[in-house]
Formats: sequence, C-alpha cells, structure tokens
Amino acid sequence: MKFVSDPSIPTKIQKMRQRVRWRDPVVLHQGIDQTQLVLEDGKDDNPEFSFLVIGDSGSGAHRGHNPQRQIAEGMLQHRDESRFILHTGDVIYLVGSSEYYLKNFIEPYREFLVGGDRPEKIPFNQMVFNLPFLPVPGNHDYYDLPIVLGMLAKSFSPLSRLLNSKIDFDVGWHGSKQGKAYAQAFLDYLIDLPTDQALLQHLDRHYTATCDQGRCLRYQPKQFTRLPNRYYSFRSGGIDFFALDSNTFNAPSPLPNDEAGRAYRQLLEQRRSEVVAQKEAILQQFSQPRLVQSFPVDHLDDLRTKLEQLEEVERDIDQQLEMRLPPEIDVEQLTWLKQRLIESWHNSEVRGRVLFFHHPPYVTEATKWHQAQTLAVRQRLRQVFTEVAIAVPDRAGRPLVDLVLNGHAHCLEHLRTVDTAMADANINWIVCGGSGYSLRRQRVEGIEIRETLLAEGKVDSLYVAQSQLYIGRTGQGSEKRRPYSFIRIDVQDGCPPRFVVRPYIAERYHGKWHQQELPSFKI
Repeated sequence: MKFVSDPSIPTKIQKMRQRVRWRDPVVLHQGIDQTQLVLEDGKDDNPEFSFLVIGDSGSGAHRGHNPQRQIAEGMLQHRDESRFILHTGDVIYLVGSSEYYLKNFIEPYREFLVGGDRPEKIPFNQMVFNLPFLPVPGNHDYYDLPIVLGMLAKSFSPLSRLLNSKIDFDVGWHGSKQGKAYAQAFLDYLIDLPTDQALLQHLDRHYTATCDQGRCLRYQPKQFTRLPNRYYSFRSGGIDFFALDSNTFNAPSPLPNDEAGRAYRQLLEQRRSEVVAQKEAILQQFSQPRLVQSFPVDHLDDLRTKLEQLEEVERDIDQQLEMRLPPEIDVEQLTWLKQRLIESWHNSEVRGRVLFFHHPPYVTEATKWHQAQTLAVRQRLRQVFTEVAIAVPDRAGRPLVDLVLNGHAHCLEHLRTVDTAMADANINWIVCGGSGYSLRRQRVEGIEIRETLLAEGKVDSLYVAQSQLYIGRTGQGSEKRRPYSFIRIDVQDGCPPRFVVRPYIAERYHGKWHQQELPSFKI
C-alpha cells in the first residue's frame, strides 16, 4: 500500500478552478484578471527593497526542537526591512491536511499573523497576514491519505503511541482533500459565496485595483490577504514576479517504444523492486515495538525520512512506467506565462523578472536531480522560454528572467545555467527548500549538471549548469549536521536589477541551536 496518493493533473486543475470560480460569468463581466494582484501595503514602490524566501517548511515540533520555529525567529529579525515573504511550496507536511495547519504553520509563524498572540484562536481558513505572505503549492499540499492509513495513524496501538512519542509523523485522519486545505488557507475561496449577488459585492470590495489587464485583487496586509489563484503575478519596484503551480506541468513524457525505451523500462522496474524492498525492510523494523524502543530518537527520525524519500522515488518511477499517452499538461498556465513574459518585456516600466514555483528544473540534491519530474519541468519551462525568446529577440544579451526560485529539494542551493545557446541559459536558480523539513545531502556525482542528448543515433551529454553553493545535510552519527535555512534578497536599483542574496541558517548541532548569517553573494 502506498502511504500517500497524488491527484491527477486534470483533477488538480478542475478542483482549483471550481474553488476560485475561475472565469465565472460574473467575474468576466467585471473585467477582472484572476491571475494578478496589487500589493497595497502603504509603502512607496521603491526600486530598492528586500524580501524573504522560505520553502518546504511545514514540519512539526521535532520533540520540542522545532527547526521551522527557529527559522521563523530568524526571519523576525528582518520583518521590518522586508516587503514580503515568498514561500516555494510544501506548506504542510506530510499530506497537506487542515488538521496540521495550527501545529505546522500558524504556531511557528504566529508573529506574521494578525491575532498571532493567541494562535490557537486562528482558524486555518481565516488567516490574515500582517506582512504579505505569497506562497505557491507544493506536492505535499496536494497529497491525500488513504483512509485505512489514516485510521492506522490514529489508532491506539502500543506501537502507534510509541512512534508518535518519539518522532513526528505529522499524519492525521486525512490529507489535503485534493488541495482543498491549501486553497481554503491562502486562495480567495469564492465557491463559498452563496449567490451571484454575494460574489459581485465581494468583487466590488476586494478587486478594485487596476492592472494592465483591467481590474485585479487588492492585497492588503492586516485586512485582506488572499491570493486570486494558484498561479498569479504581481509587481514590486519595477520587477514582475510570477508565481507558478508546477504540480500541473511536472508529469513525465511517455517512454519511447523502441529498444532504448524498453531497456530503460527494465532498469526502472528493477529500481522499483529495490525501492519496495527497502521500504519493506524499514516497515519491518517499525513493526517491532521492542526494537523501536531501543532505537535512538535521531535514528528513528532518519528511518522515517528515508521511508518518505523511498515513497517519493517509487511515485516518480510509477509515473514513468504507467505513462502510455502524452500527459495532460496545464497548457493554459504555460500559455499564460508565455504571454505575460512577452508583455513584461514590452513594458518600459518593468526592469526585471523573477519566477518562483515548487519543482526545481536544476538541482544537485541527491534525491531530486535525476527525477523524471525535474527533467519534465526543465523541458517545459525551456519550451516557454524558447517561444518568448522568439517574440522578444532584442534583449541586449540579457537572460529572459533574472532569477528563478524553487523548493522541493530539501536544501539551499545556488546554481547557474551556462551559455548553452538555449533559452534558459545564463540564468541564476536558487533552491530554497530547507526551511523546516528533514534536510538532504548533495549528490555524489559532482556539481556539474549534464544533459543526455540523442542525435544521429548517438548518445552524448551537454554541460548545462553548475552548482555554486549547497547547504544541506552532512556528516554521520553524532557529527551529523542539519543546517536549516532561509534567505533574504536585497534588490538593488538599476536595469537590469542586481540582487544581493543573504543566506541564514539555524543548525542544531551537539544538542544546541546555532544561528548564523553566511556570506552574501550578488547575482
């Protein structure tokens, strides 16, 4: 039995459309763009500003040593100097359940919420932020839990009590309900409005800002802090920010039906058998209360993390093995991104562009760099960039976007694509996915990323990117190090803009927390 289920791409798209009443006739009649917001925070739109970035944060208390809370306390030192917070996804582990918003989000970030002095009084679907909090959904924010596992997780067996007392599984009765909890927590959940008249009144109150496409949502800290859609854009200091939902364009393409494709399928099937065997071995250990009782807490936590990693690898392999037809990709979102990037380049008021979404196209974290969904997101984003480059040929040598921010890989990493002559060349990519959940190691294959190419019947590889900085799990045993992280980015004036990236870590080592600012770097 699989521990979690992931809804299909069409299901994710359909459910999210229903929740925000996407392209409802009442909305269309008012000339409203449901993919854009305007920050109305009372601050001047200064070309020099700062913002914070976190990701993959939604973990539990870890026996009182809450890494997410340590990161939040570090962020508080920069709250007054920052205009907003970006979150790169996976807000709630393990399965995006509404049950865990209080423990895994509201309590750790209470100072950023109105009424945060009494976090237990804040319903997860009525949060209001006093500093703009702008997330994108991660894969765990869409996951669901089979009902049988939910019952087992909440059972009162001695083993269940033992495990829950020693490690944080963060699994309740149910999952996200196909992303419903995330939508209720962060999106403007228009489906709850009972009538068209109620919808019209709501639009006339909160969608009165103006943008290039007409009316759009007013994001007002301390008053109304909902997002118009699962993907959206906004502008700050002359820079366009594009938030994407990569969960709906990360499905791998089907394997080719030739000798090479069949050989690769055999390798995948062999790898899957190995993964399943490793999972069963860990579960066998968990099924023995006396054995579990003898394990150190850190070892149990490592086993739990390993189990979750294996489950993720199995899902990625299953996607490749089961794909027979071209996947139903979110063409609408990718077309929107292409059109808005072209419009951004043609707007003289815009001096830069930043993208943020969950799945990283480039990464050297050991469990993510070679996954099919990593390569799928890379290829689909590159295709969008290629089409934009054709429409905007005169860029004076500038890359199509100035910065891409991602999560999903549990680390902090800075990468740069090299001059490949492809549309995603010479771009800075930052993976900020180490803000609370279990950290992971860098791959042993090195810092250079190469792409396999098939040309004229030959297999070749192309050097496409290189890691510049990696912060993640290192060491073994008592010398194991877990540096959790967030970043502050200072945007400088000028065109193209320059960014000063300031990494911060909170590391628990030898039983104590250590807060540290690492050397900043410019991109």
